[in-house]
Amino acid sequence: MEPVQTVLIAVHRFLQAALCCCLAGMWGLVPPTELHAQRIAKYGADFLAGGVGARALAMGGAHVALTQDVSSGYWNPAGLGMAVYPEFAYMHAERFAGVVTFDYAGAAYPINATSTVGFSFFRSGVNDIKNTLNAWDAERNQPKPDPESHITSFSAADMAFFVSYARRWRGRYYVGVSAKIVRRSIGDFADAWGYSFDIGVQHRGKRFLLGLQLQDASTMLQSWSVNPSAFNIDGTNPSTGNPYTFEEVFAQELPTGETFLVLPVARLGSGIIFPVGLRNALTVGMDVDVAFDGQQANAFSVGDLSVHPRAGAEFSFSDVLALRAGISRISSTRGYGLDIVPSVGAGVRLYAFAIDYGFGDFGGLASELGFSHRISVHFSLEQESLRRADK
Repeated sequence: MEPVQTVLIAVHRFLQAALCCCLAGMWGLVPPTELHAQRIAKYGADFLAGGVGARALAMGGAHVALTQDVSSGYWNPAGLGMAVYPEFAYMHAERFAGVVTFDYAGAAYPINATSTVGFSFFRSGVNDIKNTLNAWDAERNQPKPDPESHITSFSAADMAFFVSYARRWRGRYYVGVSAKIVRRSIGDFADAWGYSFDIGVQHRGKRFLLGLQLQDASTMLQSWSVNPSAFNIDGTNPSTGNPYTFEEVFAQELPTGETFLVLPVARLGSGIIFPVGLRNALTVGMDVDVAFDGQQANAFSVGDLSVHPRAGAEFSFSDVLALRAGISRISSTRGYGLDIVPSVGAGVRLYAFAIDYGFGDFGGLASELGFSHRISVHFSLEQESLRRADK
C-alpha cells in the first residue's frame, strides 16, 4: 500500500484551496495548491474515534469488554445484550479548546428475553467558519472596499447514525451488530455519505470479561461530492456572461469528488472485577486496537499495521459514587519520545439516573490542542412492566 494523505488533511487542504487562499490573494500571496485525493483513508471517520460516555472516556476508553449499557452501540454492540430496562444517554464534549463540539445521544430497548435493539446519534462540528469568497472584487482583483460586510459563515459537521442489535448466545456469550450511516459536510461546498457496520462479541464471567469488536467490518465507503456553484464569486464575468468562477478568479482548479475507503479496525478488550467488601468494587479494563491502514504517526506500528493500547480503572462505592482514571493513548512521538495521555473522572448514580464527568488532554502531552471536558447523563426506565423477562 503506497503512503496516503489522511482524509482530515485532505479536507483541510480542500478548505485552504477553496477559502483560505482568498485571504492570501488579498495580499497577492496566492501560492499554487494541489490536492492529491487518495482512495485509502487513515482517518476517514476519525470524528468517531474519540468515544462516547464520560464513564468510558475517564477510564481511557478501555471499554470493549466492560460496556453493558446503551453506549454499547458504539463500544461493542454485544454489550447491549446486558441491558435490563430501556435506557437513554446523552453526552456533550468540547475539544481543541472548545473549537470543536461533540454531541452523542443513544437509546436501547430490550425487545425480548434474549434480544436488544439500540439507536445512536453523533455530531461533531466546527461552527462559524468564515467564508471570504465574496469579499474579493474579481473585476479589480483586490478586496472590496468594505470586505467585512461580504463575509458570511458556515459550519463543517460530521454526523453518524447507528442502528444496533444484540443477542445473548450460549450462556455467558453475547453477540451484536451496528449498522452505520455517516454524513459529512463542509457548508454548501462539499459533502459525503458513508456506510458500514460493526460486529462484536463478549464473554461475561463472574469476574473476568472478554470482548472483541471489528469496527467497519465491511470497510466503510465515503463518497465525496463537490458543489462547484458554491464557489462562484459575486459579479458577472463580461467574457462569459456568467458568475465568476473560483478557477477564473484564483487560477486554481477545484477538487473533484472521490470515494475513500476506511479499513476495518480490530478492537480487543479484557476486564476484571475485584469485589471490595460487600458493596464496593474495583473494575480494571485493558484494550488494544489493531489497525491495518498504515497509521504511523504517534502509534506503535510495523508496516501498515498499527497498535493502540488503552487502560483504565474504576472504584465504585456502594454503586453510588465512582472514581475513575485511565490512559487513553500510549504513543511514541518525534522529539518527545514516549507520550502517555491520561484521563480522570467521577460519577454519581441516584436510583435510575447517573451523571458522569471525564477530563483529559485530548491532544496528548506533545500537543497544544488543549484539554477535553466530557459530561454525560444516563437514565433507565426501571418499571417492572419494562423489565427484561430473564433478569
